[in-house]
Amino acid sequence: MNFREKIKLLEEWIYKSNKIVIFTGAGISTLSGIPDFRSPNGLYKKKSIIAPEEILSHHYFLSHPESFYQFLKKEMLYLNAKPNKAHFWISELEEEKEITVVTQNIDSLHQIAGSKKVLELHGNIREYYCMKCGKKYEKEILKKELPICSCNGLIRPNIVLYEEALNEETFNEAIFAILKADMIIVIGSSLVVTPASDLLSFYNGNRFVIMNKEETPYDRKANLVFHEDILKIMRAIR
Repeated sequence: MNFREKIKLLEEWIYKSNKIVIFTGAGISTLSGIPDFRSPNGLYKKKSIIAPEEILSHHYFLSHPESFYQFLKKEMLYLNAKPNKAHFWISELEEEKEITVVTQNIDSLHQIAGSKKVLELHGNIREYYCMKCGKKYEKEILKKELPICSCNGLIRPNIVLYEEALNEETFNEAIFAILKADMIIVIGSSLVVTPASDLLSFYNGNRFVIMNKEETPYDRKANLVFHEDILKIMRAIR
C-alpha cells in the first residue's frame, strides 16, 4: 500500500469512528522545537558526566536538588514552544469526534492548541508543588536557583521521575478511554516506555494506527503504520 492509499484509508477510518484515542509521544513536539529523548539527536544521547536518566530520578532529585534544577532549566524547559500543525489537527478533530488525548509529553502543547480532554501520563512541566505542605506554584518559581516553599519545604515539578509510579487515577482513566475507543492513533512515540506503552494492549478494535518515523515494538500489531515525517502526514490528511 503506497502513502496516498494509506492516507485514504486513515481518512476513511476516522470518518467511521466516533470515539478516538490519540496517544502521543515526544515525536509530536519535535516539530515545535522540543528535542525528543531517544533519537540519535535526543536528550539521552548527549554526552554528560551523569546520565540524564540518573538526574531525572527520584533519588537524585532528593539528594542533589540544585543539580537537578540546573539540568531541568538547561535541557527541559521550552516554555515558549508553540503547538504545531499536528497538535491543532488533533484539537480540530474534537469538533466532530469524541477525542481523548493520552500523552507521554509534559509540555502542555495539546491544551494550548485547544484539546479539552488530555490525560498527561508523565505530568506537566509547567506545574510545581511543595513536597512538605502541598502548596502549588507555577513556572515563575524557577527564577530561584533552588525553589523552596514558604514552609521551608522543597518544591518539585509535577512530573513523574524515574523510580516513581504513574498517577493511578490518570492511568485508569486512560485504560477506560482505550477500552471504549473504536480507533486509536499513536503519533510520535517509540512505544518502548512502560507502563505507558502497555496501555495499547487494552485496545480491542481493528483501527490501530501508528505514526512514527522509526519502527516500534507495536508495528506488527497495528492495522496501519506510517514511518513518514509527521508533518508530511498532517499535510496529506484532508
